[in-house]
Amino acid sequence: MNDLHYTDPTLAALYDLNCGWSVDRDFYLALAGNGRKRILDLGCGTGLLCDAYAARGHDVAGADPADAMLAIARRKPHGSKVDWHLSSAQMFRSKKRFDLIVMTGNAFQTLHEETDIAGTFATMRDHLVDGGTVAFETRNPAIDWAAVWNYDADLQLEGTPVRESRRILRRDGRRLSFELRYGFPDRELVSKSEISFYSRSEIVEQLVAAGLRVRQVCGAWDWTPFDEGSSREMIFIVGG
Repeated sequence: MNDLHYTDPTLAALYDLNCGWSVDRDFYLALAGNGRKRILDLGCGTGLLCDAYAARGHDVAGADPADAMLAIARRKPHGSKVDWHLSSAQMFRSKKRFDLIVMTGNAFQTLHEETDIAGTFATMRDHLVDGGTVAFETRNPAIDWAAVWNYDADLQLEGTPVRESRRILRRDGRRLSFELRYGFPDRELVSKSEISFYSRSEIVEQLVAAGLRVRQVCGAWDWTPFDEGSSREMIFIVGG
């Protein structure tokens, strides 16, 4: 699908307005703990979290397949301290090994095929130091997302009013497609996206196959254990 949200420079500039600092980023930032760590952010987007890690003195690498997002990331206050890579999670390669590898913002749900998941988990395994930590989240497929996800919001982009609307288009098996409409004073941009939902057991099976070990699965950003019937998120804490 043609997801302009990540490739159009104007829509990429809106990303931090709609997806700015939040409790999930507090969670991932705290995972780094004390002392200088080597950290890899797969699907780093506009680099908000990478910038925060770099501000704390960590050795940070960020990878994303969208040029427009990385262009914004490089302009962050500590962007010059981050090692940026134009790459998907599956294709990322580095000689470095990392203490912490994260995949945030539900980027995991852009992995539509099991081969994509296997490739991503292989990247994580191959770039993780012994005793290191992998953390990522994905939405719980048991929640009726089609019933709760539509919204409208008013944004300001450098003084220009923008009306943002999200609408679910369809649910087909594990895939859900939706569109985001951005109404500017003189035009409208439409970005169509598709995300995939996998169950906890399916993800655990793939992690084990990749040689990774699940330490904990949380259902909320306060470390509450995952409940299949009610938790909106599945937050995986994984080791090698």
